[in-house]
Amino acid sequence: MYMNMITTTELRTHVPLLIEELRRGETVELIHRSKVIGEIKPKMRIPKPFNPDRFIAAVSKLNLPKLTHKQMERNYREHIMKKYGKGLS
Repeated sequence: MYMNMITTTELRTHVPLLIEELRRGETVELIHRSKVIGEIKPKMRIPKPFNPDRFIAAVSKLNLPKLTHKQMERNYREHIMKKYGKGLS
């Protein structure tokens, strides 16, 4: 169903249709008391492209220690014991 206008009362019941319209890139006019009071339009976001070289450079700047799976498990268990106590299994 294509909707190019919606009333303030219908906003409560037709939210899925409104979202569907916005995802399609359509604008919808908002009507209140038989007057057009505004326009609901989708916010266009341009995703940033992933740059693996910048990511690797940022991670290497953190200088994180290399941990084995066993060391990570030990650190996790130590943290949980400190946070929740011995009663947790």
